[in-house]
Amino acid sequence: MILADLLLVNASEIITCVPKQNDSIGRIKNASIAIKDEHIIAVGKVDDIDTSRVKIIDCSGKILAPGFVDSHTHLIFGGSRVREYAAKMTMTREQIAALNIPTGILATVNMTRAASVEELTLSAEERLKRMWRYGTTTVESKSGYGLTASDEIKLLEVNQKLRASQSVDIISTFLGAHDIPKDVSRERYIESIIKEMIPQVAERKLAEFCDVFCDEGYYTAAESKMILEAGMKAGLKPKIHSEQYSAIGGAMMCAGLGAVSADHLNYADRTMMRTLAKANVIGVVTPVLDFAVKHPKPFEARAMIEEGMTLALATDFCPACWCESMQVVMQFACRNYKMSPEEALIASTVNGAKALGLNDRGALAVGMLADIQVWDVPTFEDVIYRIGNNAVRRVIKRGRIGVTKEKT
Repeated sequence: MILADLLLVNASEIITCVPKQNDSIGRIKNASIAIKDEHIIAVGKVDDIDTSRVKIIDCSGKILAPGFVDSHTHLIFGGSRVREYAAKMTMTREQIAALNIPTGILATVNMTRAASVEELTLSAEERLKRMWRYGTTTVESKSGYGLTASDEIKLLEVNQKLRASQSVDIISTFLGAHDIPKDVSRERYIESIIKEMIPQVAERKLAEFCDVFCDEGYYTAAESKMILEAGMKAGLKPKIHSEQYSAIGGAMMCAGLGAVSADHLNYADRTMMRTLAKANVIGVVTPVLDFAVKHPKPFEARAMIEEGMTLALATDFCPACWCESMQVVMQFACRNYKMSPEEALIASTVNGAKALGLNDRGALAVGMLADIQVWDVPTFEDVIYRIGNNAVRRVIKRGRIGVTKEKT
């Protein structure tokens, strides 16, 4: 007999996200999951489990799926850009400027610098709680709204605090190269990133990744390569914001570096896509961000898939895209980007984990972390059909029972 701590029994369906013949998401009908400590020890039939001291949750009529892995967020920032967002519905840039409404990354930088660690932690905790209720169990969280050594470190310290206070796993990314501050020359700021920030981040183990915004008006491909190589030498794995508003060589450069992911890719052509696929660089795409900013060139998901790329979906939660639900991301990906529901789910779980260099989550299989959503919908497809609905009834994180959504 196998000893377990927790049994989820009688699920109408388990979506394992482990592909099998003619079934890309590995569905198992009328099945159960057994959990010991933090990991899954059985999926499907659990007849040989010792139930004498186990907690049992009846999942009759429910669907079990892996917890979402949100692989691109700017979770921590001060203030809000709601006035900017609302004004852009009807006003031109000139009209917005005439009203003295702060806009863009540097507006958020000013508000973030003015916020204390406690204020930033509390606001991020509230966002994470809502993400959790929508089924997200792992979140990547970038710095990037500090743009000084002390303020970037402050944001990464908030990530450390969140790890200690929240159920959601936080994967920390250093994004000092998010923009160029106005009060420092370009050359001096890049030097500060390489010689001051990266060494401190690495020495204090405040991040797993180093990211850079490679685009017109931000960092060139050559500058991005220099920053990412400095990060790699310090032990930080490379990621990149690339080809979002222009094509300046970021995708090809990061493929040569062996980056873990290239994110956005709106202006990526098929040659770039093939190069990224061959280099095993995960493409992280953000459909709700494209909607929120009314992007003039939405990314081409079908072309990326046709060229062999592995795609991950992410919220890109930030002041310009206040989206906390990966379910909504899936809905946009399917309707606006011609992804199937199955493709969208794999991109939100297994491939989201790959975009963070993780192989211990994103699927429901023996040995994987017990990060599980319990959906209260009749079919898997209802998750993308019921727009704006939250399908989640319960969340299991590392084998521990989390939030339950009450019936209303």
